[in-house]
Amino acid sequence: MTLSGKTALVTGAASGIGAAMARRLASDGAKVYAVDVSEAVHELAADVPGVEGLTCDLTDLAAVDALPGDVDVLVNNAGRQHVSPLEDFDPALFHQILTIMLEAPFRLVRRVLPHMYAQGWGRIVNVSSAHGLRASPFKSAYVSAKHGLEGLSKVTALEGAAHGVTSNCVNPAYVRTPLVEKQIADQARTHGIGEDEVIEKIMLTPVAVKRLIEPAEVAEFASVLWGPASASITGVSLVQDGGWTAH
Repeated sequence: MTLSGKTALVTGAASGIGAAMARRLASDGAKVYAVDVSEAVHELAADVPGVEGLTCDLTDLAAVDALPGDVDVLVNNAGRQHVSPLEDFDPALFHQILTIMLEAPFRLVRRVLPHMYAQGWGRIVNVSSAHGLRASPFKSAYVSAKHGLEGLSKVTALEGAAHGVTSNCVNPAYVRTPLVEKQIADQARTHGIGEDEVIEKIMLTPVAVKRLIEPAEVAEFASVLWGPASASITGVSLVQDGGWTAH
């Protein structure tokens, strides 16, 4: 119960990695604000003691600014993917993805830092991706957002160090989540191939370990960033990519 008496906030918490993070934080003793645009986040809250569901559309920046600020552990996880060639990519959708995955995390970091600074302790975990370190075609918004999140995380680490605040990224390869399942269909359509071929020939080609990662594995991996060994881990990207970036 390393987080007994502390409060966490997780975005994109209705399913996938976010739900797994919320469950893990609660099991470690934290009170958890589980934030999602989907009402399904309240089902998670009903199922997991210590979790409170909050419905919020992260493209509504005024609503983001109104989320709780008395947070000891912030997990920026919410994301959206869209697969399209650059010349066909809808600029409005590009803007939306950057808002959800980069500006909203900035707003949340800005909101929680005063509380963290005042108590001399805070942990910020940014769920990045192998795509925060590598690029893939047809994913301009997602790759841009994840690369930006990496930079935001490092700046936060440098500014927060003197105040007992750490900031890091976790970088998994493809995780078995609703976002990835939708992406499989999008990739199949874009490349003109079957969904099974997307997994085998696109998603698993760059990784040495030929399997999708489970959300609970990401939460377990991330837990070191708020656990007893976390004080000097900051400004880094912890890679869980099955060997993708070893190439």
